Amino acid sequence: MKKTSAEKTAGIGFFEKYLSVWVLACMAAGVLIGRFMPSIPTFLGQFEYANVSIPIAILIWVMIYPMMLKVDFASIRRVGENPKGLYVTWVTNWLIKPFTMYGIAWLFFFVFFRGLVDEALARDYLAGAILLGAAPCTAMVFVWSHLTKGNPAYTVVQVATNDLIILIAFTPIVGLLLGIGGVTVPWATLFLSVALFVVVPLTAGMATRHFLVKRNGLTWFEQSFLPRFHYTTIAGLLLTLVIIFSFQGNVIIENPLHILLIAIPLTLQTFLIFFIAYLAAKALKLPHDVAAPAGMIGASNFFELSVAVAITLFGAQSPVALATIVGVLVEVPVMLILVGIANRTGKWFPG
Repeated sequence: MKKTSAEKTAGIGFFEKYLSVWVLACMAAGVLIGRFMPSIPTFLGQFEYANVSIPIAILIWVMIYPMMLKVDFASIRRVGENPKGLYVTWVTNWLIKPFTMYGIAWLFFFVFFRGLVDEALARDYLAGAILLGAAPCTAMVFVWSHLTKGNPAYTVVQVATNDLIILIAFTPIVGLLLGIGGVTVPWATLFLSVALFVVVPLTAGMATRHFLVKRNGLTWFEQSFLPRFHYTTIAGLLLTLVIIFSFQGNVIIENPLHILLIAIPLTLQTFLIFFIAYLAAKALKLPHDVAAPAGMIGASNFFELSVAVAITLFGAQSPVALATIVGVLVEVPVMLILVGIANRTGKWFPG
């Protein structure tokens, strides 16, 4: 029986479903503030420490902490169950995705768009793409997995192991690709950004989860505590976008075409990575409820981390931050398309 559109989108909330709309609205609001009320970004720009914007850092913690609460790291003991799916996830996310992102972005910004983007901007946009490519999804993948009827327990294992790999692999991969791309790598700041926006919220989330589950039980934690943060991540993201785009206002007004130019390679990369993981899972004869999340976790990005690191390394006014924000803009509609593809191709897989 054919599914209705309502059934297809069940499990994704109103704000998540229209995230791209809210992102566009906040982009417009930020640009207007920067253009007509420049005193606001000037005032906010005064609050910095070690080149890190304090207001933006607070909002980024607001974004990331609730996501870390959802990850049950105790599930890692189940990694031995059907390890082929984990191998697909790990290889796609860490041995393929960062490098295909670099290659596609370099090809478009330095070859195809050479007459439209000058070399300095191309290098900045490439850096933003690298940050996106090195940060596979950790939270929204639960939504994509649910929409494709993915195995929830296995998805948790995929996400938990992925978060631990981020701690080890993100910094050297980003440093390597930025260096190849001709971008000066501020290593101390890069390590600081990973500590601030991965280690600290990850540790806080694990500690909070352990304490509250032990005290009140898992059912209370998942049904009463976590729902309190339902809109926190999105609210933090949208407020961050308003601030960033208030800093970026003049750049965007002068280069409106650049939003589209950045979106093109990011979109192509998303489709490519999904099909690499999805078809690899098919070749390995994995069940659909493992294959679909494996494709989704690589195709989508941990854009909150990418935005955070871009701001820390290059500043909120940098075109690098703009490139990571475009990643937020394109992700939801593209991922919903991929959800539809996964749902229509379930018959490819055993069972």
